[in-house]
Amino acid sequence: MSPRPPGARPLGFPRSSRIRRRSEFLLVQRRGRRRVQQDLVAVFLSRRPGETEGTARVGFTVSKKVGNAVVRNRVKRRLRESVQHSWAVLSDAPVDVVLIARSSAADATSAALLAQVREAFRAIAGQSTKSAGRTSGGRR
Repeated sequence: MSPRPPGARPLGFPRSSRIRRRSEFLLVQRRGRRRVQQDLVAVFLSRRPGETEGTARVGFTVSKKVGNAVVRNRVKRRLRESVQHSWAVLSDAPVDVVLIARSSAADATSAALLAQVREAFRAIAGQSTKSAGRTSGGRR
């Protein structure tokens, strides 16, 4: 990764916008909707007004199916970088997203992961704006 030129705007995805607690991961994975990509699955759950205000939050799950610790950490770094480059698409949406790496993510290029994360974020941003207008009804 090359350093940013002087005066360049820093990439998005602040540390405060990460899902960290197991209970939050489980909530998103149990109640959320899925967006399946070739190398990852994006599970997202729109937050209701009054619930943890602020921007979108993202968490990562990379299981041992993906590979050993070295491979899993490489996949997580690539996913974090992809989220940084795609953050502007999703940052204002009141949604929690968990990106789950599939076993094929170990062999995926950074460019492929970036394209898949961007596509998932665009779809999620569109879905979360639609569901933000709903006040009641629908599946839970």
